[in-house]
Amino acid sequence: MLTLNQLTHSYAQPNQPRQADTTRLTFDLEVEAGDIVALIGPSGAGKSTLLAMVAGFLAPDSGTLTIAGQTIDRQLPSERPLSLLFQDHNLFPHLSVFENIGLGLHPGLKLSQEDKENIVVAASRVGIQKYLDRLPEQLSGGQKQRVALARCLIRKRPLLLLDEPFSALDPALRKEMLELVKTLAREQQTSVLMVTHSPEDALKIAGKCAFISQGKIRVFGPTKQILEEPEDKELKKYLGC
Repeated sequence: MLTLNQLTHSYAQPNQPRQADTTRLTFDLEVEAGDIVALIGPSGAGKSTLLAMVAGFLAPDSGTLTIAGQTIDRQLPSERPLSLLFQDHNLFPHLSVFENIGLGLHPGLKLSQEDKENIVVAASRVGIQKYLDRLPEQLSGGQKQRVALARCLIRKRPLLLLDEPFSALDPALRKEMLELVKTLAREQQTSVLMVTHSPEDALKIAGKCAFISQGKIRVFGPTKQILEEPEDKELKKYLGC
């Protein structure tokens, strides 16, 4: 469903000798329909760069990116068949929960009766139906992320990108949100690509895991096998084995 073929980005490295002033990141990855894939690795390894290129916020230097067989590496972010959930929920403070979810359907909130019914259904699925009339400032952190998740899911895009959206939540609430994403993704047959610094979160939600180190995917396979029976030297070091 998602294929990265030699997707490459280079950037200047400050305060380095001239011969080493450029860092090159190159990614190859295949994600099947309905897969949940965790991207793990040390800070600066390239996880966020990979996600930014898939989302369209960062243009690759070379290589190809396809979703459902469609080459999209030069499309604008708004044109890509995906949704993105950040740690910062990106809710509009002057709009109600209902309206914030509705933005996922129409940026001008020109909503049909069917759209309005779908918003109520989406809110119900993530457990915030009774808060539809509230403003974001009246919600807890977990409730705000549920609103943002409902806005993503109502778009019914085949790919959902998660950029550590629940890392600021307490452990019990984070576990609950991860399980909710897993359930909803399975129901909608949505593929998920999730950046996380937590191997525990990867084990909770992801069937597959990619370990990124020094701008490349060093290990890719079943999450449980990779994290509980690591063989790669860099991965062992990352996990503290």
